[in-house]
Amino acid sequence: MITLRKHVLPSILAVILLSTAACTSETAAGTPSGSASSKSAKSAGAAPRAAVKQLEPVSTVDARAVLDAFKSRDMTVHLKALQSIADANGDTRASGTSGYEESARYIEDQLRAAGYSPVRQTFSFKGEGRGKPKVESFNILADTQGSAERTVVVGAHLDSVKDGPGIDDNGSGVAAVLETARWMKEAGITPANRVRFAFWGGEEDGLYGSQHYVDSLSKAEIGQTASYLNVDMVASPNGVRSVHDGDGTDYGHAGPAGSKAIEDILFRYFKENSLPAETTPFDGGSDYDAFLSAGIPGGGLFTGDQKKKTQAQAQTYGGEAGKHLDPCYHQACDTIANTNPDLLKEMSGALAYAAVAYAMGKPL
Repeated sequence: MITLRKHVLPSILAVILLSTAACTSETAAGTPSGSASSKSAKSAGAAPRAAVKQLEPVSTVDARAVLDAFKSRDMTVHLKALQSIADANGDTRASGTSGYEESARYIEDQLRAAGYSPVRQTFSFKGEGRGKPKVESFNILADTQGSAERTVVVGAHLDSVKDGPGIDDNGSGVAAVLETARWMKEAGITPANRVRFAFWGGEEDGLYGSQHYVDSLSKAEIGQTASYLNVDMVASPNGVRSVHDGDGTDYGHAGPAGSKAIEDILFRYFKENSLPAETTPFDGGSDYDAFLSAGIPGGGLFTGDQKKKTQAQAQTYGGEAGKHLDPCYHQACDTIANTNPDLLKEMSGALAYAAVAYAMGKPL
C-alpha cells in the first residue's frame, strides 16, 4: 500500500498516475484466454469507461464453514516463504529486484501445483532518483473456468517497499489471494463467472501494475469486468477488520455502481460469524483505484496501517489503544513478527466467501 492512501482522493490520484505512467510495456506470451493484455498500455487518457455487466452475488457456501476451513489452513507458510526470499535478497521484495522475481516464482509454483496456469503481464515504469532508470516488472494472472463475459478480478500487490520485506504489506494480501485460489480448487467450486487472480507489481512505486492492467483493457473488456476485490494489508498486528465503504455513506467517497453489493457481501460474512467489522474509505493508495476510475465496481479488505487504534476499537477488537494499527508500516521491521495470524485467517475467509459469491453471481 502506498503512502498516498491518506492524502489523495481516487479521482485526483488517477490523474497523477496517468500523467506519470510507464512509457513502454509489453505482455508475455500465454496471457489468459480472453485477457486484454495482448496490447500495450494506453499512454494518453484514462481507461475507457463502459457499461459494466454487474452481478448479484449469490452465496453458495456457508460463511461459518468458510471461516472454519480457513482456520485450519496454514496461512503463515506463504509469509515464511516470502520472508525467506527477502532475507536472501537484501531484505526486500521490491519490483525490479531479485526478491520480487523469486517471490513471483514462488506464487507461480503454488498456482501451478493447485491446477492453474499463471502467466506474466509485463510492463515498465520510471524509477526514483537521478536519471530515473526504467524498472521492468510484471503482474501475475491466473484464471478459473467460467464466463469471460463476467470476469471477477481478485487482487493483491506482490511487491514490497525497498526498505523492508513487506510481510504485512503485502505478503498478507498475497497469502489471502493465493489461499482463496487454492481453496476454491480443493473445494471443487466450478465458477459460473471467470475469476482472475492477480498479483500486481509496482504498487509501492505508484500503482503501476494494476493501472497497466486496466489501461490494457478495451472498452468491451472493461464492460465485462464485473467487479474487483482488493486485499492490501490484512494481518496488521494491532489491526481491525475493515471493509471498503462502497456506497460512500460513511466517508463520502463512493465506488461505482455495484460497489455497495461488494461491501454488503463482506459484511454478511462477518455478521454470520459474529465478528465485528467496520468500514474504511476509498481514499486512494491501493490497487482498486484504477478499477474504480474505469467505472468497475470495487471493494475489499484492510486491517490498518499508520493510524492509531482508538479506545472504542480496542474494546471491540482487542489490542492496544493509542498504538499504530501497524507499527512497522513501510519499515524494515515489517516481518512475520509484525503480523496477526488469526486476523489473517479471518480476513482471508472473508475474501474467499466474497470471491465465491461473485464467481456464482447472477447478471443484473
